[in-house]
Amino acid sequence: MIRECEEHGYHRSERCPYCGEEGRFIMSDYEVEKVGRTLAGILRHGKYGLPMDDQGFVSMRDVLNKVKDRNSRMAGWIRTRHIEALVDTDPKGRYVVSGGKIRATYGHTIPLDIRLDCENIPEELFYPATPEEAELLLESGIYPSDRAMVHLSLTYRDAVRAGSVRVDDPVILVVDADECMDMGSDIGRAARTVYLCRSVPPEAISIADPEDYDPDYEEDE
Repeated sequence: MIRECEEHGYHRSERCPYCGEEGRFIMSDYEVEKVGRTLAGILRHGKYGLPMDDQGFVSMRDVLNKVKDRNSRMAGWIRTRHIEALVDTDPKGRYVVSGGKIRATYGHTIPLDIRLDCENIPEELFYPATPEEAELLLESGIYPSDRAMVHLSLTYRDAVRAGSVRVDDPVILVVDADECMDMGSDIGRAARTVYLCRSVPPEAISIADPEDYDPDYEEDE
């Protein structure tokens, strides 16, 4: 659920993580999930035909009206501040609000020309693959599949979590960010733990050794 502390703002917990106050109720888990699905449809996949600029921004007013239309149980009370609370507390930083507009930071399946922050890119980023995919990607490079851009994870564990959605034991690939960019494929930061690029050349890819990146790794005997 989302609550609001008078002093510290919105939070997704029973009590404020800073002062312990319960705060004012904003949205239930069910409501967060339903609104989140509608936002993803609009902002990641271009559903419902709302006007969107080349950076992926859509008018907050248009989004709010569509959320009401798609979620009739909330139509009588949901306001812009509820969507802002969802965005502000999203642990993955999936959305950003600016100037009365909102956009998804990553996960797009529609072509856009999003300007990303290309400063201070980590030396290594990570990409999850199935065991079958891994060898092919090492030979041919990484290209977008069901998304408009390649999504790279900040840490080994972030990549494991992302890959576990598709396969129980993903193979994690290491991307040499400098090599990737030197070969003409710029990388930009999209969210807290997500980086995007058009493609990753095979010369910049290797297989991560869990012993080097996971302190809890124990090799099976």
